[in-house]
Amino acid sequence: MTMRILADENFPGTAVNELTKRGHDVVWVRTAKPGIGDRAILEWAQTENRLLVTLDKDFGELAFGRDLPSRCGVVLFRMNLSDARTGSMRIAEILEGRSDWPAHFSVVEDDRIRMRPLSPTYRTRLIPNK
Repeated sequence: MTMRILADENFPGTAVNELTKRGHDVVWVRTAKPGIGDRAILEWAQTENRLLVTLDKDFGELAFGRDLPSRCGVVLFRMNLSDARTGSMRIAEILEGRSDWPAHFSVVEDDRIRMRPLSPTYRTRLIPNK
């Protein structure tokens, strides 16, 4: 299954290349629109129906606060990526290993994957109204 992916500016280029090599439709912020803000990146993912992959923790609050549509998802990688080649292959295998990324904010760590649904009900519990 081919995925439509928006790779955040801080996402490893080796991982972008690996995903592209495997046939996925990947747009990398670093080359397409360097320097744009996180909110604009999230809107871009929504508009183009792309899975946002990132190393930036700030997207958690933004995704819940913006009520991200269910066709989108955010995957935050918090794993050891010191070996670029191995890390890039592992990222691709992890992303290809599931089909339920949309409608979730997911955190990928070395030993587990945590997924939280992106829904207005869940957002209310995470970000209290002021």
